[in-house]
Amino acid sequence: MPSFQQQLKTVERWQRFPARERGDAPGRAVLTFDDGPDPDVTPALLDALEAEGVRATFFLLGEQMMRVPSLAGEIRRRGHEVALHGYEHVEHDQLWPGQTRDDLARGLGTLQASTGISPRWYRPPYGLLSEASFKACSDLGFEPVYWSAWGCDWETVSAERIAELVERDLAEGEIVLLHDSARYAPREDATPTVEAIPSIAARARERGIALVTLSEAVGER
Repeated sequence: MPSFQQQLKTVERWQRFPARERGDAPGRAVLTFDDGPDPDVTPALLDALEAEGVRATFFLLGEQMMRVPSLAGEIRRRGHEVALHGYEHVEHDQLWPGQTRDDLARGLGTLQASTGISPRWYRPPYGLLSEASFKACSDLGFEPVYWSAWGCDWETVSAERIAELVERDLAEGEIVLLHDSARYAPREDATPTVEAIPSIAARARERGIALVTLSEAVGER
């Protein structure tokens, strides 16, 4: 789990730069996946989601898309929503304002080239917007997004623990943070996230919650 200081920093930053934290539609929740697409994990995740009849939103990184350009299009072809996580996985406080905007613009260009669409949503790495990235979202037409629940799956935890954390807070309106790559995390393998999907989907069904894309959970612009 993040330290108290890390969580305090996140709360303070979210208050300063507000963004969407929850969905609006009754009976719906959202699984979101950051840091992909990853050829070692994302294909298996797509299969797991399809087996459970779940649609999700994937926040993609430009540098990851460049590794396997076709994978972003495959995510969309399988019925999911693609959104932007930036080009590089870097905290925006470490960048000059111009570098921040360039990162978003470069990521956008890569996503457009890979999928043919301009995404609606943007989530910053580590969930931390800066003044420059908040402005860049407005300039580039993004709606920024945070989350309201998570599986702490960037850490080395089991599939059972990921499912337990998600299911603890799983209710209508929740936006769940998960990851389909271990490239930027302490853990070495993101397979436990894939393995947690059946349990999460089953619990959602028990609670009468449909797991849908973010746009389906909040409606049209």
